[in-house]
Amino acid sequence: MGQVGTRVDWVDYAKGFCIVMVVMMHSTAGVEQAAGQSSWMGHVVAFAKPFRMPDFFLISGLFLARVIDRDWRTYLDRKVVHFFYFYVLWVTIQFAFKAPSFATEHGALGVLELYAEAFVEPFGTLWFIYLLPIFFVVTKLSRGVPVIVIFAIAAALEIAQVETGWTVIDEFAARFVYFYLGYVLAARIFQIAAAAQARPMLAAYVLVAWALLNGFYVFSGLADKPFVSLTLGVVGSAAVVSLSALMAKSDVFAALRYLGRNSIVVYLAFFLGMAASRSVLLKTGLIGDLGTVALLVTACGVAGAVALFWAVRATPLRFLFERPAWARLRDKPKYALQPAE
Repeated sequence: MGQVGTRVDWVDYAKGFCIVMVVMMHSTAGVEQAAGQSSWMGHVVAFAKPFRMPDFFLISGLFLARVIDRDWRTYLDRKVVHFFYFYVLWVTIQFAFKAPSFATEHGALGVLELYAEAFVEPFGTLWFIYLLPIFFVVTKLSRGVPVIVIFAIAAALEIAQVETGWTVIDEFAARFVYFYLGYVLAARIFQIAAAAQARPMLAAYVLVAWALLNGFYVFSGLADKPFVSLTLGVVGSAAVVSLSALMAKSDVFAALRYLGRNSIVVYLAFFLGMAASRSVLLKTGLIGDLGTVALLVTACGVAGAVALFWAVRATPLRFLFERPAWARLRDKPKYALQPAE
């Protein structure tokens, strides 16, 4: 199986695919809400819903076995403090952009209250990096518990479709099973990728069958039903792994691999290009088709994040995407960009 440096190439393709799907979801929802009508891009987003976040979490747990035995200080540094730093930084940046509108509605004191609340209730698009450290800690703490017990509990939580109104509880219940499967089934997942690369035509036929099945459940309104959502999440994650493995056999999709290697960059900063391009495209009315507008906003969100990364990576502002030495629990070089696995 191909690698790029010490990285597994198909994993980067999978992460790149998923981060684009995430940006597409937020971009399309924002465009449709602002315009007050739906678009054909809404159907694309709906099709991806069963597997979009499940696969992201599954990939996030894929390499956990390599580091889970490390001492707690090292583990917390890489798997908790790393994401906490970026969460605090970027929730502050997002609030700086949104503070004027918040102040108009809630007053200055209300803005401070909303900012404080963001450390209890994850803010906006940043909930993923808020929740991921919790998954890492829970998985390490539960190592002494039989795998089948943890999986049964995690699966039951997903099937129960918990809705408390608190993002941490609800998303933990809905997503932990996929993260845990990525951790405990890593070897099997790599086998799926290898099998897809060894027999690409067969993999392509299977992917077509999966797409038809996934589409049937989504557009018949059954995808969110108990047991069905878990099944579609697991099967869909396997499909994305297979698709990513096939894409990794060619350099045609190299841009997607780059996005996967820098998925945290896109995740943190896509809202800037997304919000700006949405405002311009909808106010000017240059493009009449709302789906095309949503697609362009998605592209602008991704491109804007990458452009910002390139602009600051050799400047003092590189702390936007690189965790500095003072934000570490152990000695390391002053700056080191860590991937979002």
